[in-house]
Amino acid sequence: MTLDLDTTSTLETRVFRGALFDMDGTLIDSTPAVIRSWTRLAEEQGVQADLGTGNHHGRPARELLSSILPADKVEPALARVTQLEIEDTDGVVALPGALDLLASLPPHAWTIVTSCTQALADVRIDAAGLPRPDALVTFDDVVAGKPDPEPFETGAARLGVHPSDCVAFEDAPAGLTAARAAGCFTIALPGTHTPDQLDADLVLTSLDQLCVEILDEGGFRLSVAA
Repeated sequence: MTLDLDTTSTLETRVFRGALFDMDGTLIDSTPAVIRSWTRLAEEQGVQADLGTGNHHGRPARELLSSILPADKVEPALARVTQLEIEDTDGVVALPGALDLLASLPPHAWTIVTSCTQALADVRIDAAGLPRPDALVTFDDVVAGKPDPEPFETGAARLGVHPSDCVAFEDAPAGLTAARAAGCFTIALPGTHTPDQLDADLVLTSLDQLCVEILDEGGFRLSVAA
């Protein structure tokens, strides 16, 4: 992928105080488990079988279910798909560069901002071998999920910084919309979507392209490896 040199230069001059990471598709690959769980739910409910993928990815499960099921079926379906996803961790792994990047950031300067519930986030963090952040933000912690900015605003607040001092990592349009609305610098990772579908300040191929410089005066800078 050819990087925009102006954008890369802008990144390298920014000082960040916090890093906010989406989880599925950004830090971990849970796609096979997600597809299996939502395909089974779709079959049980008699609806389309591509739930949880494509344009649906990154949206809170309750919001997605509300758009395709009668109101009285949403909560039972949510409980069912949550159970399916919690029980299926086969193939849930950390994406390239994720563990090294998290380890290189200042302690307590990053967190995960996910549309998953707390229970599901806990299971996937453990399955992928990720360190668990103190300030984890899940769908259970917010009133409005992505693409609303509340999740990223909450994540920044829990780190004790302003969203404009944060870099947000996302793989889905809904998450990028949320992060941008919160005021974060946005970095996108293709995988669940193609680069042309991701409106971000910078689009990378992998997290292992990034280098971290921790500053003596506090905060950190990011640069893209040559």
